Amino acid sequence: MNKNVFTAIAGRANTGKSTLMNLLVGDKVAIVSNKPQTTRTKIHGIITENNTQFIFIDTPGFHRAENRLSEHMVKQARSGVAGADVILMVADCTKKFSPADLSLVESFKELEVDVLLLLNKVDLVKDKTKLLGIIERYSKLYEFAEIIPISAKTGENTEKILPALEKYAEETEEHYFPSDISTDQAEKIWLSEIVREKILRTMREEIPFGTAVEIESMKESETNKGKDIIDLSVVIYCEKASHKGMLIGKQGQNLKKIGSEARLEMEEYFKCKVNMELWVKVKEDWRNKEGFITDLGLNAE
Repeated sequence: MNKNVFTAIAGRANTGKSTLMNLLVGDKVAIVSNKPQTTRTKIHGIITENNTQFIFIDTPGFHRAENRLSEHMVKQARSGVAGADVILMVADCTKKFSPADLSLVESFKELEVDVLLLLNKVDLVKDKTKLLGIIERYSKLYEFAEIIPISAKTGENTEKILPALEKYAEETEEHYFPSDISTDQAEKIWLSEIVREKILRTMREEIPFGTAVEIESMKESETNKGKDIIDLSVVIYCEKASHKGMLIGKQGQNLKKIGSEARLEMEEYFKCKVNMELWVKVKEDWRNKEGFITDLGLNAE
């Protein structure tokens, strides 16, 4: 008999949720940066071990909504949590719990589902005896089913996670997803996220949050020598004309760096040469334009 368990990975922004999911799945299914609100939509990461399929739902970080896009992000975070068999709350053990943490914990109280707390970034805690005090403080916040100190960066204690989740698996005739895939994310969406990751890592704080990426076209062809090649036309949208100039950079340096780093990762994925045309267009206040958000596939529905 097959078994399946849906697990929501929840927590405030920048606690390492996507890093953790990539580690568990053993593949890069979610982009990662050190900036908050990197994850914008629910992403499924899938592991199939023997007869058990673990489906992880990486949700956007809980935060205060400031525009229509962030409203959709908060909705997706809450819906991902509400639809799970069990919840993994990821918390940064190097930081004090915040109003966002408290709000998240309050939402758990409305759900009849167990919550496991993962205290992440223990590799940054030099004096491990301090972890006992951190665990005690979180224990007073909520009756967690289990508390596991981990490091998604080094992998410390992460081998304890799947056994802790398997007890919540439900028996079914079939798995929900094919056993040989690590995500159900559409390829074009994943490719656009790779470009956005490079923007987040290249640009200053105030610009990346106002950018979106769309794969306008993707064609497979062959070179004159008969080798496979992928031709991509990619558009980066920003909200201000001044941001367009900054994204492009002096003599196009920023755009070249973004394109070069994205192309290298895509070539590793496709195992062939990638030719990318990268454009920057201004779409003023796009984060408040419902139709545009929907066209990009970023709406909660």
